[in-house]
Amino acid sequence: MFDEKSLTMELGGRTLKVSTGKIARQSNGAIMMQYGDTVLLTTVNRSKAPREGVDFFPLTVDYVEKYYAAGKFPGGFNKREARPSTNATLVARLIDRPIRPMFPEGFTYDVHVVNTAISYDGKNTPDFLGIVGSSLALTISDIPFMGPVAGVVVAMINGEFILNPTPEELAISDLDLSVAGTKTAINMVEAGSREIDEETMLKAIMFAHENIKKLCEFQEEFAKLAGKEKIEFTAPEVLPLVKNFIDEKGTEKLKAAVLTLGKQDRQDAIDSLEEALYEEFVEVNFGEEEVPVEVTGEFASYYHDLMKKLVRDAILYNKHRVDGRKTTEIRPLDAEVGVLPVPHGSALFTRGETQALVMTTLGTKEDEQLVDGLDEEFYKKFYLHYNFPPYSVGETGRMGAPGRRELGHGSLAERALSYVIPPVEQFPYTIRVVSEITESNGSSSQASICGGSLSLMHAGVPIKEHVAGIAMGLIKEGEDYVVLTDIMGLEDHLGDMDFKVAGTKSGITALQMDMKITGISEDIMRIALKQALDARLQILDVMNAEISTPNELAPTVPRIHQMTISTDKIAVLIGPAGKNIKGIIDQTGATIDIEDDGRVSIFCKDLEALERTITLVNGYVKDVEVGEKYIGKVVNIAKFGAFMEILPGKEGLLHVSEISKERVANVEDVLKAGDTFEVVVISTENGKISLSRKRLLAEEAKEEKEVTEETKGE
Repeated sequence: MFDEKSLTMELGGRTLKVSTGKIARQSNGAIMMQYGDTVLLTTVNRSKAPREGVDFFPLTVDYVEKYYAAGKFPGGFNKREARPSTNATLVARLIDRPIRPMFPEGFTYDVHVVNTAISYDGKNTPDFLGIVGSSLALTISDIPFMGPVAGVVVAMINGEFILNPTPEELAISDLDLSVAGTKTAINMVEAGSREIDEETMLKAIMFAHENIKKLCEFQEEFAKLAGKEKIEFTAPEVLPLVKNFIDEKGTEKLKAAVLTLGKQDRQDAIDSLEEALYEEFVEVNFGEEEVPVEVTGEFASYYHDLMKKLVRDAILYNKHRVDGRKTTEIRPLDAEVGVLPVPHGSALFTRGETQALVMTTLGTKEDEQLVDGLDEEFYKKFYLHYNFPPYSVGETGRMGAPGRRELGHGSLAERALSYVIPPVEQFPYTIRVVSEITESNGSSSQASICGGSLSLMHAGVPIKEHVAGIAMGLIKEGEDYVVLTDIMGLEDHLGDMDFKVAGTKSGITALQMDMKITGISEDIMRIALKQALDARLQILDVMNAEISTPNELAPTVPRIHQMTISTDKIAVLIGPAGKNIKGIIDQTGATIDIEDDGRVSIFCKDLEALERTITLVNGYVKDVEVGEKYIGKVVNIAKFGAFMEILPGKEGLLHVSEISKERVANVEDVLKAGDTFEVVVISTENGKISLSRKRLLAEEAKEEKEVTEETKGE
């Protein structure tokens, strides 16, 4: 019934099996991929005809997590998968980035790639499989595709590289690196690392590429078994009428327009010239006749292409950037902290015409973010949110839920900063950083990293050192190329690479590379890493000049104290039906988190409330020891003495003989219920606590006598 074809290979000590022809047979290309007990279904389909009048490639890549894959139920009321999780969105971006450059220029068919995780063993993550599956499904389909491409993940434990690590291995790894590419070049990198140096990072990338080559060869072999004949596609030629007019009338004027300083002024100059040229073009060639729609589209498209060529040629052959900078020069920098009065931490970081206003908020365990997906759910104590409002680029637009771009940029900035966040044992606060992009002309994610680092220090988070980020670009024609430091928006839009590198002065903490061409060599990557390091150190100097060590916590920050109690005291602290812990909270307004291992975190609005809460907690969990002093309260009077509460729930006897230095005949003559004063524990035999006030009074008298004698001697 089924014409199923399959092939296997060994990868990272496990068997990778791919097959087609049994499931999703109506799709243009469909691949079932199994790695361990993780199974991913990838399908690709295209529209019947190209989209007319568009100047972009309408590719959509989806990654779908099905909870049944891990034997789990979805959360929420409906118990049904709804919108993609943040992780699913990020994986979809991860798959999209390496396959998008692999389609021919001018291809405008709608293409939809869907990756569905239908089985997950908790060990073999489906993310990199999505790159391989998408490439293979496209390769065997009739859609023109200049692949194959493949992706792998690399960890580093004890200096050794590990291919396609498990989540447990990644948790202890110094490196979390995703790499994609073809047999000959790298075209996507995504990494987080514990301050790894550039040379080690490059070695890890090349280790990944060796395995990518094997996966590409494997795909080529499978395509021989199951590949379809590709549809014919030829990129449309530019109308000679349009090309000749713009070349002759617009080239020199456009050269001058693209060199206008300032993003808005430059764009206005380019747009005004286009409008003037188009009016002249219509008058010369059509007069009063109506201009065909396709001609108008061709005019706009070729004008943009010529602008792209002029900018690229100026950079590549004349080393002249449109804003006058050298190829390795950073735009003007400015760093400022404390720009807002109420937030716990705030900073404004500006680089040229890109600006991030970044705030840090410190909270309690209740503020942790729950993360649910195919793996076991967990709570995050540090997270970063990135917002890109339309006003940041001087435009109007709808503001709603964050899109893929905002989630991706926020994730990159969060990853870069996460490696300097102190462990919970040192700093138990939940930390939220929010980056509001107030101006944008390139690399706003890297500005968010710089602003986030400044904001964290201003809030008093004890990060060990600053993290800075920078974006590198590339212009490449044949064998000629130039690597650009600190690319602005136009250079990103018209260039061939967006290579973001973030880290401390000690090493890289995050890296992301996207390509618009099919890939780059090791030599280009080494140059880009070197220039990025030089730029990062310059930025760090500016940041450290503004603030180089964490502040004291602001008065508005909740006070926090951590202590560890014996696990057998947990039930005592909580009390029957939570009576004890609720009583403490009612008295002080504190938030108290108790972990199973005995760690207790106390959060209060001010220091006075914190000290009161600590005293009350100690009353339940701390054993009374001989020689310790307490402020006791008389709760009951007897003929032989007074019973005093020295800690919540702990009473001791102040015998009549230990009340005063003088003889006390009647306890009620000197004490009454409610009196409070300091006492010392003199015995805990047989679980009974004996107290003394007399001994403290004797100590005080002795100290006063010594002071008096010293005064007379002088």
